[in-house]
This record gives sequence, structure tokens and C-alpha cells, in this order.
Amino acid sequence: MIGGNTEAMLQIMGGTETNGIGEQVVQSWTDVQSLWGWLDLSSGDSKYTYNAKLQESTHIFITDYVPIDQRPHDKRLVVNGMVYEVLMIDDPMGLHEQLEISLKFVG
Repeated sequence: MIGGNTEAMLQIMGGTETNGIGEQVVQSWTDVQSLWGWLDLSSGDSKYTYNAKLQESTHIFITDYVPIDQRPHDKRLVVNGMVYEVLMIDDPMGLHEQLEISLKFVG
């Protein structure tokens, strides 16, 4: 059992609508699964662009295995109020012991 010191909420996109200029806008996010695990920085950078500081980072969240849809395209993870885009969900070697969720910090 991995356990962990961090609780995260896996969410899926609830649906989209089109705004006044034709862009697809997310209507809502729906909570799917609460996960306990470990969040760690994988790589990152913090730089200034046009006098605005931008943080670009990738993280990994390691948690006990739970059966979830492993396609990342409509998922995000919320950890301590911070939102991360799910890049990949990996069940290493298909052993069903843990999940390694690759993330990109988005705000």
C-alpha cells in the first residue's frame, strides 16, 4: 500500500458549449475519484515573458491502483486547490499495484 500525504481529486470534463466567438468552453468538471498519494516535481521552470512570470512544470502523482479509465484527454487532478492537466495515467507493467499520473501544472 502506497498511502501518501496528499489528497487529490480526479475530475472529468462534464461537457462543453460554444461561446460567442465559436470557442469550445468547458461547462463543468465532475469529481470522479478521491486519491491519496505523493506529488512530486518532475521538471519545471519559472521565467518572465512580457513582464509576466510564467510557471511551467510537470509533476507526477503516485497513488495506489484503482480501476479508472486511463485515457487522459478529458481529465484533470486538483491537489491542494491547484489544478493539473493529466498528461498520462500509467499502471506500471500492468501489475495493478499503483498508478503513476503524469501532470502539467495549469493553475
